[in-house]
Amino acid sequence: MKTPSVTLCPCGTGKAFDACCARWHVNLQAPTAEALMRSRYSAYVLKNETYLLATWHVTTRPPSLGFEAHTKWLGLVVNSATETGADKAEVDFVARYRVGGNPAVRLHERSRFVREDGHWFYVDAAAFD
Repeated sequence: MKTPSVTLCPCGTGKAFDACCARWHVNLQAPTAEALMRSRYSAYVLKNETYLLATWHVTTRPPSLGFEAHTKWLGLVVNSATETGADKAEVDFVARYRVGGNPAVRLHERSRFVREDGHWFYVDAAAFD
């Protein structure tokens, strides 16, 4: 996958992409569930299927992802990140996107994560909208 030139990280921290999510895309070891969730959002923006599948827990991982050709991600807001156990966490966030010329879609979700062997993995999510 060819990574486009990105200055600011798509995840909304205001940091440079190289100093933010890009490093997790390379080494797959985001230090927290929130960092993993932000890096996964950035991977959706960049259509980085390899990273998304590698950070998806094996019990819920799909065989592949289909990216909508004309999807434009508009922003991410993390409402909360909570550790729910020694190796479990939830991240509540809102992501906005638009497909083609359609109105923007607001996705409000609470994602669940687990840590195994020091690595965080996305498990699943409950949508609020």
